[in-house]
Amino acid sequence: MKFIKKVLLLLFLSLILIPINYTLASTDSNVYKAKVIEIINEEAKINEDGSSFVQQELLLEIIDNDKKGEEVVYNGISDIQVSNIDYYNKGDKVYLESYTDIDNNEVFYISGIIRSQALLWLSLIFFIAVLIVGRFKGFKALISLVLSFFVIIKFIIPAILNGYNPFFVSLFGSLAILALIIYITEGFRKKSHIAMLSILATLFITLVLSIIFIKLTRLTGLAQEETIFLINNGTVALNFTGLLLAGFIIGSIGALDDIVVGQIESVEQIREANPSLSNKKVFNMSYKIGNTHLGAMINTLFLTYTGAALPLLMLFVINSESGIGFENFVNLEVVSTEIVRTLVGSIGLIASMPIATFLASYMTKRKS
Repeated sequence: MKFIKKVLLLLFLSLILIPINYTLASTDSNVYKAKVIEIINEEAKINEDGSSFVQQELLLEIIDNDKKGEEVVYNGISDIQVSNIDYYNKGDKVYLESYTDIDNNEVFYISGIIRSQALLWLSLIFFIAVLIVGRFKGFKALISLVLSFFVIIKFIIPAILNGYNPFFVSLFGSLAILALIIYITEGFRKKSHIAMLSILATLFITLVLSIIFIKLTRLTGLAQEETIFLINNGTVALNFTGLLLAGFIIGSIGALDDIVVGQIESVEQIREANPSLSNKKVFNMSYKIGNTHLGAMINTLFLTYTGAALPLLMLFVINSESGIGFENFVNLEVVSTEIVRTLVGSIGLIASMPIATFLASYMTKRKS
């Protein structure tokens, strides 16, 4: 019977993956996949900072869509200096985009290398690792992960792009994601109800702090480079402050789920090991476990954001050598945004541990 259930869940996962894969695979008509079949010419050049780069003229063969089999020339040799230029080898697969010049000729240029095969292998390793270590519970976690991604792609982002308030969209979307993660992974039982209640209470604290400090620091949500492409997107005027808040909410869900479910599980294990313990004693013992977990989680959260903001930190070091102080640096909106995001998320984590521990200790029944 268990085997049949697992097979049905696998089929269900496949049905979910198909529409997502179709959505991600769909491309515009002027975007093509191509393969490098010949390197016609190369020129090595040097930037002003002394770094070197190579520009190439390539012969490519289009391998998909209506132009499959056609050969095109990409001339990437010019006097323009590009810091992040890719170097291509024969056999590499790339994305080609085209535009029509003033003489009505179709001109092709490389927009990037195709990385999907490597990403597919990495995803496969991830799935196998989860299934080996987590077994059936890990399998359920994968299902909740896919469904959560589906909610973000099919509900949250389209709703925001259609002009709905990003705050409310992300709030309701986050609640849906939470329900999927918790009830699919943990099952429909009291432990899951306590986890939902704990995260809702913590999410409320996170929301209040986010709103207060986004206003106090006057963050506009326009500091990230990606927002430039969204300002004149041709659809609706986006609320970038609300979009920033939405990012705070969605970003905090995973960490909250981790520590809350972990604390509730520790309460259950302590009760099972010694059913005669009082609620207060169970709370104190679980709280000690939570302190250790909390310290690791805060460090993880901080280092994750630090890793993402590493170029900013390098910019600070460079600027400090030219006389720009720390205070000037942190007042940059892009830096302030990351500070508020990190500290608000950390405060949410700190609050989630005692809340989850208390609710689990006093809402679960003592075993006689």
